[in-house]
Amino acid sequence: MTVARPVRILILVSAVLWCLFLLQIFFPSFGFGGPGDRYSNFERDPNLDPTGEPEGTLRRTSDKYLPDADPSDRIPATLLALVRNEEVDEMVNSMRDLERTWNNKFNYPWTFFNDKPFSDEFIKKTSAATKAKCNYELIPKEHWDTPSWIDNQLFDESAKILEKNGVQYASMISYHRMCRWNSGLFYKHEALKDIRYYWRVEPNVHFFCDVDYDVFRYMHDNNKTYGFTINLYDDPKTLPSIWPETVKFLAEHPDYLHPNNALKWLTDDTVRPTHNIKAQGYSTCHFWSNFEVADMEFWRSQAYEEYFNHLDRAGGFFYERWGDAPVHSIALGLFEDSSKIHWFRDIGYQHIPFFNCPNSPKCRGCVTGRLTDGEAWLHHEDCRPNWFKYASMG
Repeated sequence: MTVARPVRILILVSAVLWCLFLLQIFFPSFGFGGPGDRYSNFERDPNLDPTGEPEGTLRRTSDKYLPDADPSDRIPATLLALVRNEEVDEMVNSMRDLERTWNNKFNYPWTFFNDKPFSDEFIKKTSAATKAKCNYELIPKEHWDTPSWIDNQLFDESAKILEKNGVQYASMISYHRMCRWNSGLFYKHEALKDIRYYWRVEPNVHFFCDVDYDVFRYMHDNNKTYGFTINLYDDPKTLPSIWPETVKFLAEHPDYLHPNNALKWLTDDTVRPTHNIKAQGYSTCHFWSNFEVADMEFWRSQAYEEYFNHLDRAGGFFYERWGDAPVHSIALGLFEDSSKIHWFRDIGYQHIPFFNCPNSPKCRGCVTGRLTDGEAWLHHEDCRPNWFKYASMG
């Protein structure tokens, strides 16, 4: 039977569309251009350029990094995770990635924190995922509970307003407590009193690149305070008063402002002017702190301790939704030498929906230069260009 020409054309078009649909499902990275052709805030994303190891002193693995080595070349440092019992499988996935790409060579301990006792299942599964020592710590009530000066009725009313404005987790009190603990209390835990450096690891994150040097020794030997992979804009609706409170604090402590600060990164109003207006002078740029490698001596400093206490008393961890990422980032941008903040461009990393994926033969499983595999508008959230403009790429 002869099929009419218009019908044949319709069948052909349908077949082509169906093939394109299948390509998007099974090959989501398929496109008519590379990741650098998608919208980004760069003329060219530096992750598209070949990436090697960072400059400076690098310590390689040796027998002194074996799990039971004594003496050991490990310095006082830990991999750190705040995690719930029910997230054990997602936590093990993150551990397997980081053990495979880095920690199997250096065997730094894991320290897990929870506001509830860890289950036998959690301990069994996580301890089986590493040869390194695992520590399981309970957060003291005085570090986790809502502080006495927070008005519960005002919290409920504020949460309703935030939810109405589309702010996620606004009424989830545990989320507010988590942000406060990550901002200014975790490093006060007794288990960390003799520890100086930590690498924060969250459940269900991914690491893509082999790292063949001791990251903690890199921080120590090269005088680095903080390391990041992803640098984003925040939602100004979550923190409208954090910058005014910061300005108040600076007025009282002008001497805490470091001469080589990153104030312009924090206050830029050219790229996202609406963000700056809604956040009352803050660009909302921040280091995405689900990945951070840091020297806790900075958080333990007088300047940071007084700054955190000022913010804590202002109530924004509960009446708004201040996160640890902007709190850490603002403090670092003001009180620290910006040359001591390092972009770990060689560490491939993903926390949904964002990536850091360098151009390196040591990386597998991510697309070079891809910032996100989500909607195209997410590329607007990238604040790395401003950091590189006002601070450095080091």
